[in-house]
Parts: sequence; structure tokens; C-alpha cells
Amino acid sequence: MKPLIKLADALDRLIDLVGWTAAGVTLLMVLLISGNTLMRYFFNTSAIWAQELEWHLLAFIALWGLAYMQLRAVPVRVDMFHQHFSERTKLVIEFGVALLVILPLSLFVCWLGWGFVAHSFALNEVSPDPGGLPMRWIVKSFVIAGYALLALAAVSQIIRLGLQLTTRQEVRHGV
Repeated sequence: MKPLIKLADALDRLIDLVGWTAAGVTLLMVLLISGNTLMRYFFNTSAIWAQELEWHLLAFIALWGLAYMQLRAVPVRVDMFHQHFSERTKLVIEFGVALLVILPLSLFVCWLGWGFVAHSFALNEVSPDPGGLPMRWIVKSFVIAGYALLALAAVSQIIRLGLQLTTRQEVRHGV
């Protein structure tokens, strides 16, 4: 049991780090958008690469922040039903969703995304816009990384919820 909890704690620390990184990148994106807006309205100029970087950063934030949100129970539930369930039923549902929905879906998206990224890399895909960003495969790889992190968050949840269901003791996050 102890090695499983250590594994879950390590996964949680990784996902927390990624979540805080995504939060920091959010600040960077806000500054970039502000700078682009000021340049456009006060100096009547704009850089295509900077506008493209905005949506690249948004993809990073959304896809890498997904695992943090899942791990820290940020998703909205349909509490109309959930609130009436016993604690054990809630644990079983959370465990089942992590094991049968989130983990397989995440791995499937990673598997599909691999071809998507490899094709972009093989073509040396770049932005179609003049002055746009090169190496389009990097932003596409955020899909694989984001869903791989979501799969790791699901593994952490499966470990904790599974132990909690079998031992009937709460297994707290170590971080």
C-alpha cells in the first residue's frame, strides 16, 4: 500500500507543478495579449507570430491545466444527483469514471495524437501566414502531453480511491 501512495504522491507533485506552470503561462499570455492590443491600437502595427503565440499559449494552458483541474476536483458535477449519494457511492462513481472513462479516453487521445504530431513533424509544418510561427508540431504535441498528464492524474485518483474503497480509510493527498 505504501508504494502505491508514494507513486500517487509523486504523480500529484508532477501535476501540481504543471498546473502552477500553466497558471504562470496564463499571466504571460495576458501580458502578450495586452502588448499586442497596445501595439495594434496605438502604433497601428501587429506581429503575426505574436498573435499565433497567443493561441499556442492558450492551447498549453487548456491542455496542461486539464490534469491539474481533474486532480484537484475542479470539474463541475451534476450535484442534483451527486449530493444524494452516500459517500461510498460517490467514491465508487469517482473510481469508475477515472478507471473506465478518463484513463482510457486519455490514452486513446494520446494514441491518436501521436500520428497527428508525427505527420506535422514529418512535413515540417509551419504557419501558413507570412511571419507566422515555425514548427507547428510543437503546439500539436501539447495535445499528447496534456492527455498523458490527464492519464497520470487518473492513475493517481484510481490509486487513492481504490485504496480508500478497499481499506475504508481516507487516503489523503501527500502534497
